[in-house]
Amino acid sequence: MEPKLLWGLGLIGAALLLLLLEIFIPSMGVLFVTAIVVALAGVVTLFTYDPMWGLSGLLAVLVLGPMIGYFGLSIWKNTPIGRRMIGSKTEAEVEEEKRAEVRERDQMLALVGMEGDALTDLRPVGVARFEGKRLDVTSELGLIARGSRVRICAVEGSIIKVREVT
Repeated sequence: MEPKLLWGLGLIGAALLLLLLEIFIPSMGVLFVTAIVVALAGVVTLFTYDPMWGLSGLLAVLVLGPMIGYFGLSIWKNTPIGRRMIGSKTEAEVEEEKRAEVRERDQMLALVGMEGDALTDLRPVGVARFEGKRLDVTSELGLIARGSRVRICAVEGSIIKVREVT
């Protein structure tokens, strides 16, 4: 084979490899720009060898470049660097958040049945004190006057529903 043909194909191959490396090695675009320059040099070298090879090389760069970029980015978002740059959480962080949500839900459900005092008028939303803690509560059955004794009858998400103790 002719040296110009080998150089042109080699430069295009190197450009595609540099493009793939840019996805996994954070170089602030240096590898990307280098890949473009090397691809252009490869296409020009192929054109000087034979115009048909030049068009084939140009087509390869225009088709394979975006394909490699798309493929690389679809893999990149699952790498540690990609997750860190995107800001998505690791599996351990997601698992810890789930455990924290379960603990919080269990704490809220443990409130059911507790009695306390309404610190404000519940119209139907207000504040009540249960075992020294101030909680935002919602009256389940109409208005409740300040100072009335209330009991937590349900917890739905973060909403604490109370009824007046009679």
